[in-house]
Amino acid sequence: MNEKEILALLKKYQEDTLSNADKEKLDAWYLHKAANSKLQLNEYELEDSYEYLKAKLPLKQETKVIRIWPRVAVAASIALLLGTGIFYFTNPEDKPIQVAEKPQDVAPGGNRGILTLSNGKQIVLSDISAKDTIAKEGEEVTIKMNANGVVTYIINPDAASKENKNSFNTLSTPTGGQYNIVLADGTKVYLNAVSSIKYPTQFNGDKRIVELEGEAYFEVAKNKSKPFIVKSGEQSIEVLGTHFNVHAYTDESVVKTTLLEGSVAVSYKNQKSILKPGQQSNVSDKYNNIKIREVDTEATIAWKNGRFKFDNADLKTVMRQLERWYGVKVEYQGDVSDVRFNGGTFMNKNLSEVLKVLELSNIKFKVEGKTIIVYP
Repeated sequence: MNEKEILALLKKYQEDTLSNADKEKLDAWYLHKAANSKLQLNEYELEDSYEYLKAKLPLKQETKVIRIWPRVAVAASIALLLGTGIFYFTNPEDKPIQVAEKPQDVAPGGNRGILTLSNGKQIVLSDISAKDTIAKEGEEVTIKMNANGVVTYIINPDAASKENKNSFNTLSTPTGGQYNIVLADGTKVYLNAVSSIKYPTQFNGDKRIVELEGEAYFEVAKNKSKPFIVKSGEQSIEVLGTHFNVHAYTDESVVKTTLLEGSVAVSYKNQKSILKPGQQSNVSDKYNNIKIREVDTEATIAWKNGRFKFDNADLKTVMRQLERWYGVKVEYQGDVSDVRFNGGTFMNKNLSEVLKVLELSNIKFKVEGKTIIVYP
């Protein structure tokens, strides 16, 4: 078919008068040209190009796209939009015309973690399929992974250590990673991105002590005779069995402990405070004492439930969350100190979708590769 015949078929398509026979001709033209074109776009890329062109061209009415025939329909729509004959597949010199490219989006993080054993061996948890036993620590401890990818520690009572000594493991998460673990006492730990927890493979002695950097949510197994202690820098948290969240990133000036149920004792330097459910303690070198306030606990642990949720959060705090989850770097153009956010979105969305939500607060973003530029 020549260009005139193609345009006639495209016009029929636009008017929704294309017969089955004409549709087959147009389909054959599309397949032939697509097969011989050096520029290969899938139907989603074609539709992105269509939306881009539609936004740039002055149109009097919406051009119809038939979803049951997407590849041909979108190609036809673009051709008609341009009004220059064969837009994408060929031109008078038979050279492909470059379609405006959409900037590559940044995908969200996922279930990723690294387990470091007592002998220094590292196991990349995201690289292995869910299976039963993934490692052993002597004869006393078996490390398993269940079908959901959760790591658990099983103690063999018949081979318990007689020397009352412990081996230590470390679970860490990279940028864009989260991971869950069940410790030897049954305590569940949900580890947020760019975080690590060091813990004994079995809890001997009269205390259960772990060390945290970053952020984690704890569901501590109850044991009145053996308190559970979380150390983060100069802060220490002591509980007997409860649910709480600790936010202790090294790039944050404040360590935040939020209690959901039960009670916890927060110690910092020579001070100690008891939290009630719904309260959060803030400790920092710039404070003279432990500050306690009521907070939205749902917003605090939203990350554990796969959400970003902001409760009057300042812009830089929000952007640090995006840096850890999407592996991006943020640059600021101008003063944004007074920008606050409320609301949220899901963490499984691409970066561009999250930024659209944040833009509702009259802030502008420009993404260049893995860098977000923020404009007031």
